Amino acid sequence: MLVMRALSIMSTYIVEKIPLVANTTCKLNILIKQGGDSKRVTFWCVNANMDSASSPKESKMIVSVTGATGFVGKRLVQRLHADNHQIRVLTRSRSTAQSIFPVKEFPGIVIAEEPEWRNCIEGSTAVVNLAGTPISTRWSSEIKKDIKQSRIRVTSKVVELINNSKDDARPKVLISATAVGYYGTSETQVFDEKSPSGNDYLAEVCREWEAAALKVNKDVRLALIRIGVVLGKDGGALAKMIPLFMMFAGGPLGSGKQWFSWIHLDDLVDLIYEALSNPSYKGVINGTAPNPVRLGEMCEQLGSTLGRPSWLPVPEIALKAVLGEGASVVLDGQKVVPTKAKELGFSFKYRYIKDALKAIMS
Repeated sequence: MLVMRALSIMSTYIVEKIPLVANTTCKLNILIKQGGDSKRVTFWCVNANMDSASSPKESKMIVSVTGATGFVGKRLVQRLHADNHQIRVLTRSRSTAQSIFPVKEFPGIVIAEEPEWRNCIEGSTAVVNLAGTPISTRWSSEIKKDIKQSRIRVTSKVVELINNSKDDARPKVLISATAVGYYGTSETQVFDEKSPSGNDYLAEVCREWEAAALKVNKDVRLALIRIGVVLGKDGGALAKMIPLFMMFAGGPLGSGKQWFSWIHLDDLVDLIYEALSNPSYKGVINGTAPNPVRLGEMCEQLGSTLGRPSWLPVPEIALKAVLGEGASVVLDGQKVVPTKAKELGFSFKYRYIKDALKAIMS
């Protein structure tokens, strides 16, 4: 590559051609002749077009993933595999993981049960921690205990293994999931990453979940992604709602006035992916779309997309009869905005619920 610059069309100039090597600086000497005078000018220049192999963002990673067999984890593994990164699936069930990630489709993938996690984490570039018992079920005292402990136990285990890794083999990055439940619920407040925590059960779970992650070695870059309701066709909230609408039995849950802070699955995976390689992504980052909606509007948009009415509301008493205390997940909400992601320049593919639903159902 050569760098040249013309200083004046009225001047005669001679350029000493100096080749540039990727990611280096060079000295450029220009001899300018004008009339009977001549002057030598020196420029220092930098080759900004580095070879892709030397770009940290393009370098290949070794990523260990907990919760890889879940709704978000599966899509993340597919994305990492498509970009030729090495993936280590940290699981409780090798057979389940092997059925989801068959070696024929995912050559080179490593599947490890808990006794083998240490060997996987040590030597990884990064760890993504997505594990946790689903919360959209009827809550008994045992289920509530498991919801909390499953998250804290796995996160604590991952952090312990990272911290005990040899210095030269310790992962440089930990991306750890948490949830917008951290903020509690409100029909009037707007929450961003600087907002305080709420005082209900899910807020307590999120605080303790995050506290476990915050114990990671201080040389490890930590990003805590507070995730909203993830929308995708093959899992999450929509997988339960779509069949009801298709049977003409869809409608708002409870009052429909509760806030619904959502994110398209592809945007969430992109956010996690960016956090793996971009050193600016650290601390708390809300994993929600820029435009939350009330649940009634979401149901109207879903009905419109499916060509079905959204006319049959599900009363609060019915939800509590089915889900018990767990009904609070859908009856209460919070308006959460992704201030940090926007400041970081993250580009959302799906900023509006209408566009997200159309893409999912197409």
